[in-house]
Amino acid sequence: MSHTPHHASLLEAAWDCIRRAREHDWSTSPLLRLTIQDIHFCVERGGTWHATTPLPDEARDLLDCLLPLVSEDAPLAIAQLGQSLDGRIATVSGHSHYVNGLAGRVHLHRLRALVDAVLVGAGTVVADDPRLSVRHVNGRQPYRVVLDPRGRVPASSHVFQVAEAPTLHLVGEGVTPSGSVGEHVVRIAMPQTVNGVEPGAILERLASLGLQRVLIEGGGKTVSRFLEARALQRLHLLVAPLLIGSGRAGLELAPIATLDQALRPTWRRFECGDDLLVDLDLTTSFSGY
Repeated sequence: MSHTPHHASLLEAAWDCIRRAREHDWSTSPLLRLTIQDIHFCVERGGTWHATTPLPDEARDLLDCLLPLVSEDAPLAIAQLGQSLDGRIATVSGHSHYVNGLAGRVHLHRLRALVDAVLVGAGTVVADDPRLSVRHVNGRQPYRVVLDPRGRVPASSHVFQVAEAPTLHLVGEGVTPSGSVGEHVVRIAMPQTVNGVEPGAILERLASLGLQRVLIEGGGKTVSRFLEARALQRLHLLVAPLLIGSGRAGLELAPIATLDQALRPTWRRFECGDDLLVDLDLTTSFSGY
């Protein structure tokens, strides 16, 4: 999507408003007043906002979508998955670059910029060797967290060798990964149960390090584990207009017998370039599960 300079300027003003709301102390001041590019913004705790200048739909959607994530001081665990119309995140060979379009990738980088830490499972690092950094937008770099209970992620992986951001390597107790990693990497031993490292224990450990807002970025199995453990407050599904027909599914939860056991979260939808962004509020969706 091409933008006029004025349109792009208003979109950047909306993003700056969100970033500054992220840094605001909502526990002591439930109202934030900002002036950005001669636009007066008023943001209330919870994400309600008003601007003195008419904004394009894209800027309004950006504020509506992201301000609720940053206008509270409560901890946040949010996950994102990019998928096809039929719920696939990759082909049978694991190819996934790129299921979603550029606007979807920009949205992902915005989420990274708004959290304290971005977490991925070992499979994602082995398959994609991601950077997990903020590049498509202006914003600070989050901690990178690699969940690797068996210590199988190669030491040569980008996140372990390139110090774009502090990196935590979560391994199972008694596991000693091989290879040399950069000084920016801290290894943390995590207790395991028969089901692996529990999502709640991960979030508690990260919170003890001051990392209260966490993005669970992938892959599908890791996001599914956090969802099934009821450890997520929100889930963003970016649905691309394509049918893959086979390959790796996004969410895989325990089987249910009847539809009254299905999750029915409150949801909102936004256009995201050619993709559809579905924002699921999971805080009240577990009564039937």
